Amino acid sequence: MKELPSPVTIREVGPRDGLQSEAPISVDDRARLISMLSQTGIPKIEAVSFVSPKAVPSMAKAGEVWSRVERNPEVRYSALVPNRKGAEAALEAGGFHSLQAFIAVSDGYNHANVAKPVAESIKDVADVVAVAKEENMPVEVSISAAFGDPYEGDVEPGRVLGLAEKLVSVGAAAFSLGDTTGMATPTRVWALLETLRDRLPDIALNLHFHDTRGTAMANVLAALQAGCDEFDSSIGGIGGSPFAPGAGGNVSTEDLVHMLIDMGIETGITNLEALLEVSEFLRGVLGHPLRSQVLEAGPRWLSYAAVKAD
Repeated sequence: MKELPSPVTIREVGPRDGLQSEAPISVDDRARLISMLSQTGIPKIEAVSFVSPKAVPSMAKAGEVWSRVERNPEVRYSALVPNRKGAEAALEAGGFHSLQAFIAVSDGYNHANVAKPVAESIKDVADVVAVAKEENMPVEVSISAAFGDPYEGDVEPGRVLGLAEKLVSVGAAAFSLGDTTGMATPTRVWALLETLRDRLPDIALNLHFHDTRGTAMANVLAALQAGCDEFDSSIGGIGGSPFAPGAGGNVSTEDLVHMLIDMGIETGITNLEALLEVSEFLRGVLGHPLRSQVLEAGPRWLSYAAVKAD
């Protein structure tokens, strides 16, 4: 069997991608969630999103949330920004290590998400890069619907490559490939990664899987087999775009960490119990069940009697 990459980096996106499709929770609870996650050993956290509060009410007051976070100097924090205005707001808030711009591969989802065609969004990414450059801050671009568009159907790897090359030309430093509505399967993951690595071998790649159709963990394994060493995940498995019909939750952070620990893959996250405590907190705040399997069943190394007793 091919040796899998180790260590693997996990970026927690629950405070942003996870909460964006939930009913708004308080500023204090959002800040506490980020603060708690900051103490679990997770090396990267996508903390807030400087988007229009009218478009995404759950992401309102990003600056206020961020100001209340108890930050860990060992964690690299990022903010999602849609355009120049968002980038300027993030830099004014201060304390971020990178910015996250975003764009869809095809006009279908891009129109639903930001009400403009892909060509115009490329200009927005260029503006974000220009603003970030003033502070020597890298910009990673999330490429949404990279494995399929909920409005237009299949997306061929060559189409993702074409967009990625344009984004590199305007200064993108890295990419996160988003499976926005869970349309990816392992063979599609292998095909896209091979295409991008062949033409853009020096660009860092992150994989962002949703479990809409139950393939997220299989896709993680496929990406590991292809040499990918960075993944997004969301505490409790919450999340999904409010602008994508049928979108499901992200791959659960605690489920992913649990699997990687048992596979002997280093993540820097050794205290799974701390993650489960954060998930319990989040379940109480949201007031509904989460998608986490390990939260319900417990880690595999605990006996059933111990889990039942808890």
